[in-house]
Amino acid sequence: MASLPEVEKTVSTLPSESELPAPPEAASAPNALYPPQGPLYSDTETYTKQILGKTSFELYCLLVYGTRGYPPYPWQVGPNQSPFIVDDDAENMVVGLCMQFDHSPLTRLLLCLGVTLCAKFHFEGLGGCSAEKDLKVCIKSREGQHRYWIGDVITPEEIGLTPGYYLVAATVEVGPLTHKCGQYIFGYGYIGERRLQVAKQPNF
Repeated sequence: MASLPEVEKTVSTLPSESELPAPPEAASAPNALYPPQGPLYSDTETYTKQILGKTSFELYCLLVYGTRGYPPYPWQVGPNQSPFIVDDDAENMVVGLCMQFDHSPLTRLLLCLGVTLCAKFHFEGLGGCSAEKDLKVCIKSREGQHRYWIGDVITPEEIGLTPGYYLVAATVEVGPLTHKCGQYIFGYGYIGERRLQVAKQPNF
């Protein structure tokens, strides 16, 4: 099984909190026309000194899907255009998840100070022809925003995914702070999994 180095990206443009779904409204597919995949499994833990109180977050809405629409005439695809079968080099793929923090006083302070929020998306290839690949995406928290989307739009080729079948999960680290008063990781979590096929498709 091929193993490739991790790809890391920092995203500076973030959607507003009002644009993101709140749990449990997380859809398992980009819209109702797409076939749903199975349930997601997630857990988190957050460490703080009790003198400051507690803080917590949850992960939901892990999405991995292709964005290619139906091919132009005379091409046809049946029974439908699956968002979970993605062209290896000519189709953009959305990879991301949502996270939501509580509204405790400590959480509000930490988010205001600017916390690094990093998600590693793990592509586990099944079989000898599929790659094993990690994509790391990082953002910074904003004052007053408790709900975030961490993700990117890429092609499979950009992160080294070869044609094959993949299971996709994510792990998250919250911290360290960019503020001088806090330089430690204080939150962890995981969510998974989604299924995806990368294939060499015809160029329309």
